[in-house]
Amino acid sequence: MAISPQKLTFEEYLVYEDGSDIRYELADGELVAISIGTGIHVAIVCFLLNCFDSVLSGLLETHKVMAWIGVRCQSLPREPPGRLNTCRIPDVTILPLDQLKAMWDRAAVIGFDEAPPPLVIEVVGSSTKTVDYRDKRAEYSAREIPEYWIVDPLSELVTICLLEDGLYTLYEFRGDETLRSPLFPSINMTAAQVLAAGL
Repeated sequence: MAISPQKLTFEEYLVYEDGSDIRYELADGELVAISIGTGIHVAIVCFLLNCFDSVLSGLLETHKVMAWIGVRCQSLPREPPGRLNTCRIPDVTILPLDQLKAMWDRAAVIGFDEAPPPLVIEVVGSSTKTVDYRDKRAEYSAREIPEYWIVDPLSELVTICLLEDGLYTLYEFRGDETLRSPLFPSINMTAAQVLAAGL
């Protein structure tokens, strides 16, 4: 749900305060409140954070898995060229450790002057389904994020979007099918395990 009375620039978004604890994304210059997730949404995010943390700790700590790291994007096709007033906040982001350390004293947002994160994950909720499947898929592919996971407990489906020739190719996983990540091949979990948050 967009709430901005007027469009914000990206710079205005970075310093926006309304006195609440609400977290906002910026979409086409409009603030969009991030709703509180359901229990399964939160459990899936925590499960994925733990799984990737275990895998990454065996890779000499060159990357970190984090929640709520902003990724600056250009919203397509609604935003006219030159208007870059979109910032998404994926549920899970994997990024190089050096890139994370560079954010220590500034907003935790990956800007256009930085490499895109190798992998982002969104967990679908009833209010975010269209945005996660359509808008963010277009924005993340335009941002050249190599791998985008859409974890959908509503449809009992995990979709891994892989960037190939500038567009995402979608690979769907259900039930006991093992997820396949080209970037992180040591990830060993099934769609069912993710959707049940390992419980």
